[in-house]
Amino acid sequence: MLGGKGGVGKTSCSASLAVQLAAAGHTTLVVSTDPAHSLSDALDQDVSCGYPVELEGSQGQVWGMELDLDAARQELRGAKSPDSEPESGKKGGTLDAVLGSVGLGSLAEQLKDLNLGELLDTPPPGVDEALAIAKVIQFLDSPEYSRFSRIVFDTAPTGHTLRLLSLPDFLDTSVGKILMLQQKIASVTQSVKGFFQGNKGPSEPSTLEVFRERMNTAKALFHDEARTQFIVVTIPTVMAAAESVRLAESLRKESVPVRTLVVNQVIGDGATQSFLDNRRKDQARALQRLHDNPELRGLEVITAPLFDLEVRGLPALEYFGRQVWK
Repeated sequence: MLGGKGGVGKTSCSASLAVQLAAAGHTTLVVSTDPAHSLSDALDQDVSCGYPVELEGSQGQVWGMELDLDAARQELRGAKSPDSEPESGKKGGTLDAVLGSVGLGSLAEQLKDLNLGELLDTPPPGVDEALAIAKVIQFLDSPEYSRFSRIVFDTAPTGHTLRLLSLPDFLDTSVGKILMLQQKIASVTQSVKGFFQGNKGPSEPSTLEVFRERMNTAKALFHDEARTQFIVVTIPTVMAAAESVRLAESLRKESVPVRTLVVNQVIGDGATQSFLDNRRKDQARALQRLHDNPELRGLEVITAPLFDLEVRGLPALEYFGRQVWK
């Protein structure tokens, strides 16, 4: 797993690590768990479909995937809530219909007030990360994806990543409470159905139960030093370094194995005028692309210069502001 401050080059490092692992003989999957995906851009191939895509020219050794978090959220919404609609053609299939038929309609109305079905319509912070991990654990459990001996996670910026790593504990408790309520409701429903229809044996595990199991698997995986390591990616600036220190401290607090720090964008001793000229040409191509894009056409364009020192503190910000916000 690679993580760090936004803009330090995590995606480039993740993609290049996947290529190197493949060169060492590992069939590798690189996965973006960042809602603001850029993995397809880094690979220069579309991997946004939500399932592993074999990269052209890799001879089947490198695969990429940007997780479709909207689809994963919809999958989890398959868990039934008290106000779920009955299946087509099946009258009285919802909980309120069953309870109402035996004079407990008021209980059904109270349960509706819980709005459990809206949990994923307005997800709290961190749910996207949890869904991302749950989907990857699902892939790990599938024989179809047993080919991968290495999986590289390109994670979201630091705050999202820390939520991702701490969520299994939080969700184990939260989902557990929902499941307890669900089980109490189910026992009443099954008693009523059993009275009229006879017992039909144990039911299949619910979607939430499967989700909880995946979270527990993720929790064990995050702390398994033999199978997992976290790589902190940063750049040589004071602000990025400070955030990297906080990230490393938080990871160790969560007992996540951390053994590597990548410092990206270090200017080498051999930097020459040719280096500057090439950077200017690269920037000119990017600026032209922005200028030609129809979605951006008509916007006021402000170019902020690259300074030779990091912009920190009020005096530096004041100077920077005079150059940019004229």
